[in-house]
Amino acid sequence: MTLKESLAGLRGHRVIWIVAAVAVVSLTAGIVLSRFVISPGDAAASTTPPQAGLITVPVEKKLLENDVTLRADIKYDESVALTIETGEISGAAVVTGAVPEAGATLTPASVILEIAGRPVIALPGELPTYRTLRVGVSGPDVVQLKQALAAVGIDPGNAESDMYDAATAAAVDKLYVAAGYPSPPVDEDAQAAVDAARDTVSSAKDMLASAQSELVAATAGPPDVDRIGAENAVNAAQRELDKATNGPADPEAPPVDVASLQDALTLAQAELNALLAPKAATLETQSRDAAAQSVRDAETALAEALEDTLTGLPASEVAYFTNLPRRVDEVLIARGETVTAASPVMRVSGADVIIEGTVAEADAKLLSAGLTGQFTLPDDTTATATITEVVAATSDAGGEGEGDAEGGEEGASSGSRYTVTFAPVDLSPEQIGALQGENVRMTVPVDSTGGEVLAVPSAALTAGSGGESRVEVTRDGKATELVTVATGLAADGFVEITSSETPLDAGDLVVVGK
Repeated sequence: MTLKESLAGLRGHRVIWIVAAVAVVSLTAGIVLSRFVISPGDAAASTTPPQAGLITVPVEKKLLENDVTLRADIKYDESVALTIETGEISGAAVVTGAVPEAGATLTPASVILEIAGRPVIALPGELPTYRTLRVGVSGPDVVQLKQALAAVGIDPGNAESDMYDAATAAAVDKLYVAAGYPSPPVDEDAQAAVDAARDTVSSAKDMLASAQSELVAATAGPPDVDRIGAENAVNAAQRELDKATNGPADPEAPPVDVASLQDALTLAQAELNALLAPKAATLETQSRDAAAQSVRDAETALAEALEDTLTGLPASEVAYFTNLPRRVDEVLIARGETVTAASPVMRVSGADVIIEGTVAEADAKLLSAGLTGQFTLPDDTTATATITEVVAATSDAGGEGEGDAEGGEEGASSGSRYTVTFAPVDLSPEQIGALQGENVRMTVPVDSTGGEVLAVPSAALTAGSGGESRVEVTRDGKATELVTVATGLAADGFVEITSSETPLDAGDLVVVGK
């Protein structure tokens, strides 16, 4: 055999050996893989579920609480736009000073703004300003002014009267003193009327003095010489009569006519009486009376004219707020600008921070004034707030930022909505500043066990044939016992166990499923 033939034989055997090796490897791999391949039947048999067992949970001892949770906005209460009545200001209503900054506080009798050198004073009240008040006017706005003056410690006189009188004007003078401004100047026409009335009073008094002098002269007695002469005539006639009646001293004398002497005495007496009789002076009396009435009329006119000069309260110099103090949120005008009645000069709100949100009617029934809630501050600490009011919300309540109750039943947000207002407790000015305008999650506990109680998941409770509540207890993991229980508060998926037919304790296992 040649070398070439030998090499060809070796190549043929090599192929055989390679084929054999591949077959062995394939056989081995098949045997190994067959151990991991499972038929559909075997797979179904191997996944048959194990025999069912009890699902149990332990009885717990825990605090149970029912909460109402809502989103709420933190803001200052009663934000309003402030406008000033400028119709009675003579000239341009230019802001001349006392412009507050945002964040400033408006207190009773404080100056809000200065317009044309005159103040706008803040007073408590609900009625808007619509007219200037002065002596002689009456109405509910006068009562409001008097009550506002009394509230800031100024006596307005009879606070129940709706009449603006001299006492009210004096109180308004004191209000301007407190504000640091002079009272409004007296109207020129009113002062001129006072001056004219004073002149009239003076003239009337002069006329009265003249009439009284004339009356005195007319009613004065006769001159002394006339009176004495008349008295002497009476005395002389009396002596002559006496002499005649006592008999003549000389028998030779002719007889005396006594009757004539009596007549002479009567005449002398009559003349004296006529001289001494008071004079009627009717015309002089009428003149005196008319002059006196003129004086009274002039004095009345003067008093009325003086009333017109007593201090009034211009509509442009007062603004009423339902609650004071107030906080200036935004100033909409600057010094040197002109105020118009149609444009607000600033936005103000209550000085107190409130937290306000809305809830559905079902949750509102669980809330009342005095309940407290908790919310988280920006520094992750917890703060407390007290409910001050729960009222039916207006039609636009419940919108973005007002927040809805959380965690309620599906559909709880539908139907009537109620606004819940909270007052935060013991917040520092820094915390208030950080919270302003924020929306927080408020949680209000509405019912609580007050401490730890025995509780089981609500799924552990079943109803007996008589409607009683029961739990199925297992103490060895196998045998179970139905125990009748009395339940209390339910919260967070747990139910309070207040008593049981047989004793239960924390750690006992109750069945919640099988």
